[in-house]
Amino acid sequence: MAMPQRWVCLDVGETLVDETRIWGAWADELGVPRLTLFAALGAVIAGGRQHHSVFDYFGLPKDTWRSLGPRVEARHGGLQKQDLYLDALAAMAALRGAGYRLAVIANQPAVRHAELEAAGVRADVIAMSEELRVAKPDPAFFDRSLELMGGSEAGSVAYVGDRIDNDVVPAAAAGLRSVWIRRGPWARIQGPPPEGMAALVVDGLDELAERIGEAWPD
Repeated sequence: MAMPQRWVCLDVGETLVDETRIWGAWADELGVPRLTLFAALGAVIAGGRQHHSVFDYFGLPKDTWRSLGPRVEARHGGLQKQDLYLDALAAMAALRGAGYRLAVIANQPAVRHAELEAAGVRADVIAMSEELRVAKPDPAFFDRSLELMGGSEAGSVAYVGDRIDNDVVPAAAAGLRSVWIRRGPWARIQGPPPEGMAALVVDGLDELAERIGEAWPD
């Protein structure tokens, strides 16, 4: 009996992409030292709040930070190949070579779709939350992701992300195989996921490519 088709669905921020430059651009736009913004972001993560709460520390009225987005993107210059983690493209190629189908579906602005492709990211499905009009941790995000992956069964998909709150727990609740990648600030500060939530824990995408089969222990 043939093994059912399995998917590896990858998050973007701190999974495929090092977000140091984009957060630096936010600090520059706000006119605060980068270290100050990074420290405030750490406090937000430790407090279990969403990332945009960091702007409360700098006196921005509620939700007005969104209006700064275009100026921040101009400073940032868009996602570039240099922003990819060094193991990203090789690991994706290894996973594809091992027979897995690949998806990149994440909480990101729509512009990241084309930027990822320009940086060399190749996947069967690429979609950003702004395009989908739904974002993690909403269960509808994972429902929509499964639809994009050809209506795949949730258990045939490994969702790989760095955040316990946005990735590991909601993906597992939706029936996907959660894979926690321990890098980036969220993974360092949020701590381990609740017992039984993560089907696999890795420290990088190269390790993921070697151990992905462990996400399906049966």
